[in-house]
Amino acid sequence: MVRKVRSHITQNESLLFEMSSPGKKAYQLPPLDVPEVDPASALGPGNVRSEIADFPEVSEVEAIRHFTRLSTYNYAIDLGVYPLGSCTMKYNPRVNELVARTEGLAWAHPYQPPSHAQGCLEIIGFLERCLMEITGMDAVTLQPAAGAHGEWTGVMLVRAFLEHQGNPRRKILVPDSAHGTNPATAAMAGYEVENVASDARGMIDLAALERAVTVDTAALMVTNPNTLGIFEQDIVKAAEILHAKGALLYMDGANMNALVGIARPGDFGVDVMHLNLHKTFSTPHGGGGPGAGPVAVKRTLEPFLPIPRIRNVDDVWVLDEDCPLSIGRVRAFYGNFGVLVRALAYILAHGRDGLRRATLDAILNANYVRKHLEPYYDLPHGAPSMHECVFSDSRQAARGVRTGDIAKRLIDYGCHPYTVSFPLIVRGALMIEPTETESKQELDLLIDALVSIAREAEENPQLVLSAPHGTRTGRVDEVTAARKPVLCWRRES
Repeated sequence: MVRKVRSHITQNESLLFEMSSPGKKAYQLPPLDVPEVDPASALGPGNVRSEIADFPEVSEVEAIRHFTRLSTYNYAIDLGVYPLGSCTMKYNPRVNELVARTEGLAWAHPYQPPSHAQGCLEIIGFLERCLMEITGMDAVTLQPAAGAHGEWTGVMLVRAFLEHQGNPRRKILVPDSAHGTNPATAAMAGYEVENVASDARGMIDLAALERAVTVDTAALMVTNPNTLGIFEQDIVKAAEILHAKGALLYMDGANMNALVGIARPGDFGVDVMHLNLHKTFSTPHGGGGPGAGPVAVKRTLEPFLPIPRIRNVDDVWVLDEDCPLSIGRVRAFYGNFGVLVRALAYILAHGRDGLRRATLDAILNANYVRKHLEPYYDLPHGAPSMHECVFSDSRQAARGVRTGDIAKRLIDYGCHPYTVSFPLIVRGALMIEPTETESKQELDLLIDALVSIAREAEENPQLVLSAPHGTRTGRVDEVTAARKPVLCWRRES
């Protein structure tokens, strides 16, 4: 029995263009009480349109109802669980939004002189200190605009540090369990990428790492916990292998939701890392932004951090650009300030104990899901799960049902799909991250749905293969949609 989904109030919504009738207006205003000005004379004839071809003409109530109905088609964290693995799509407390909308913060202008932005600079400086404590690192820059930007900044710091020593080196090692952006970042920074295999436990193979590290190695980019949701238990030994050859350890901090308050990367040998504030510390995540990808470093890399640096001199906050070894600017303005405010609000609202509790709840929820799904889905790696668990579709594939089909069927149960077919080292992966914000009742709905789908795959695989059935649009041709997208409406002749 489907426990969650119910029929939608409106399955067929026309486009505004199709609803349009000539002469309708979505506004009603009193007559002007000032002289009317001809737009063409005010702006110039070349800057004024006489009309907009096919512009929809609808009434106010039609416009309101149309967009309200459209909004109900969107799945959102306010409606249910977002089990996307490796992305930490958790509910963000509304108080953080309220703080970010404080007038003096929301209307701060990036070109204000520092003397007029002391409160904003103090927020930035305080957040840097918080992140230093959370990560165990010695210095932080909040400039990068998102995780991948933080990765690139971090690798450029590695290059600058090694160049200062006389040799930037040639290659960067990337485990097969790392995030997909890691090898792309290394290549963008001018490095060759060499893959390091995982062992049977789903962790870095230390023997393979030791063979791979040479005098040409600049760094290892490790995701920890990795994309299998497994903590790299040998991370200290890996750091020792790298440091013995003069290489650095870079950590992708996208999965810090599993570590905050429990383990600090700086304590287990990491030299440089980025964090995703919009994943771990609160911002509405998705839709391409906004984001924040701060970079934290050990003291040896601090001189190379981007300019400007935020400093407090005689109790006055200043932007210091006198940093001769800096890699320079990585962004026009100092970070996505609204995201930084939200992150600090989240950290202060939770406090030290609350952040640790959130981490433990995320780990508990992932293991609760794992335990209940193990009888129904294959678990390719048995090592303890942290904040996410990764299954494969191998049992269902015997009946022709793959992970993408299961995800489509999950939509019929009112749940957002998990991450499909990632990480790549697990064939047919189902990657599930419930986060700490989900209740037992919500997780039980997700578990029941996935158990039901596993049974359907055995008893009636065609039901799963043809899903979704309860959506306004059925299964789409994703290949054609990607290769030949239709991005605008055209009136039929």
